[in-house]
Amino acid sequence: MNIALLSPSRNSYSETFIQAQKKYLKGDVFYYYDGLLPTKLEGHGSILRKNLWFLGKLRLLKNDYRVHSFSSSLKKNKIDVILAHYGPTGESVAEISRSLKIPLIVHFHGYDASMINVINSNNSYKLVFDIAKYVIVVSKEMKSRLVQLGCPTSKIIYNPCAPEDFFAEITPRFSKRQFIAVGRFTDKKAPYITILAFKNILNTFPDAKLLIAGDGPLLNACVNLVECFRISENVKFLGVITPSLFKKILEESMAFVQHSITANNGDMEGTPVAILEASAAGLPIISTYHAGIPDVVLDKETGLLVNEKDINGMSRAMMKVLEFPKLAIDLGIQGKKRIKKYYSMSIHIGKLNEIIRSTI
Repeated sequence: MNIALLSPSRNSYSETFIQAQKKYLKGDVFYYYDGLLPTKLEGHGSILRKNLWFLGKLRLLKNDYRVHSFSSSLKKNKIDVILAHYGPTGESVAEISRSLKIPLIVHFHGYDASMINVINSNNSYKLVFDIAKYVIVVSKEMKSRLVQLGCPTSKIIYNPCAPEDFFAEITPRFSKRQFIAVGRFTDKKAPYITILAFKNILNTFPDAKLLIAGDGPLLNACVNLVECFRISENVKFLGVITPSLFKKILEESMAFVQHSITANNGDMEGTPVAILEASAAGLPIISTYHAGIPDVVLDKETGLLVNEKDINGMSRAMMKVLEFPKLAIDLGIQGKKRIKKYYSMSIHIGKLNEIIRSTI
């Protein structure tokens, strides 16, 4: 079968799930990107029909031009099913899906199901809920939100993204008093709260380290915060890292930390892939009761969870794994088992392949 895989951007380092689906889905995957109504096809470049624009520029609006070009590309490539990542993408292509009679699956991830301005600007996803064959959610919280917006429960399928298999091959040594955090520097990931919580443990463990990988709008503010507290020797900003470096850091760290919160604009996580990756590797997770995180991380079984914005609680959780290394090891072992049983790549892709097959 021919699968049109859609996302607004291409090869974003934080969208590893796109790369996994391109690699593992059964069928020929045509990856469209660049905008909510895609204008490019991987391996081919722009799909915009220049001759159509030239001949019809007096009568076609810009959006009509893009609709015609995208529709023509779907027909040319004999697409059997459309898998659209993010709600706004699904809303943008829903009418095209209906007019061409190509089944549509829309995959929600986080902000698209929680930010009020995004939801409102997409008319509460009325077209998605009406036209899509299935709607995929990555957390139980997200399912509840979409049901409240009017999505039929019969269309919703819970299927979180998954870590690549090589993470399961990692064996942590717990050899350093070191924490690792990976993710974009955005409001919902609240990296500054992680830094504030970590700062509190330095009175007891002055040699502890916090490594933070990623990029984003809050990076400079976090760097300034660390400099103001004069803890630059303890907190290191790594930028965007390679999988091989992530693997090395996971092998030697004590825990993965992420203090996710609901941002003021309503933005929330789905189920963070980095948390799944670290847990698959065998590290305990220190995080928050937020969105899909407690679906995956069980407090005191595979990690330690605290309430959003509970800085002291986060500090105590970090202290625990430093004071009791065996606790960190036990939590990590149980986390690795849980990911293998419920959240592996084979489970994620297997369910996705089944969903796609059933639409045709």
